[in-house]
Amino acid sequence: MPLNLSADEVLTTTRSVRKRLDFDKPVPRDVLMECLEIALQAPTGSNSQGWQWVFVEDADKKKALADIYRTNATPYLSAPRPAHGDIRDEQLPRVYDSAMYLNDHFHEVPVMLIPCLEGKPDNTPSGASAGYWGSLLPAAWSFMLALRSRGLGSAWTTLHLLGDGERQAAELLGIPFDQYSQAGLFPIAYTKGTDFRPAKRLPAEQLSHWDTW
Repeated sequence: MPLNLSADEVLTTTRSVRKRLDFDKPVPRDVLMECLEIALQAPTGSNSQGWQWVFVEDADKKKALADIYRTNATPYLSAPRPAHGDIRDEQLPRVYDSAMYLNDHFHEVPVMLIPCLEGKPDNTPSGASAGYWGSLLPAAWSFMLALRSRGLGSAWTTLHLLGDGERQAAELLGIPFDQYSQAGLFPIAYTKGTDFRPAKRLPAEQLSHWDTW
């Protein structure tokens, strides 16, 4: 049953959930399909709807995907990070600690999702690339919002795509590698509690421009 949250609450409290994912509570397929039906209402370029959504429940395949992710994530998350000199620095230790936790426990999530889009936009101009990904990313975010409104959480991860990881995941799951691009690897689970709050962000005034940069 959906939580009693306003649209603004869902939009401002949908977090990347890692440590508060409940690995032990099953996630029914009908709930995921309900969320996907909502996500499919998102706009796509030329109404192409060239997306496919690969859910993974099989324990062996989840472990294999987690291993692919871990190969790239472990060195990335262990590398030093330059300071921003603003509010973002306060959050980084907590964010990376949370990311390392997911890295260690990724295989334990009840369900994984890989959103895919028809086409291979590598080495394309930014305009074409923006149009391409703009036909999938709104739907993927809508899916995460729908999860949040039902007491579930996720995190948008992309590190499994580095190196040969995308090809390995495609071979594991039978995704036509030459025809479809993967947009990420999403852990999905019910959350331990639903009391998420807005995150600290830079003020809008600092990031906005009117009529010129």
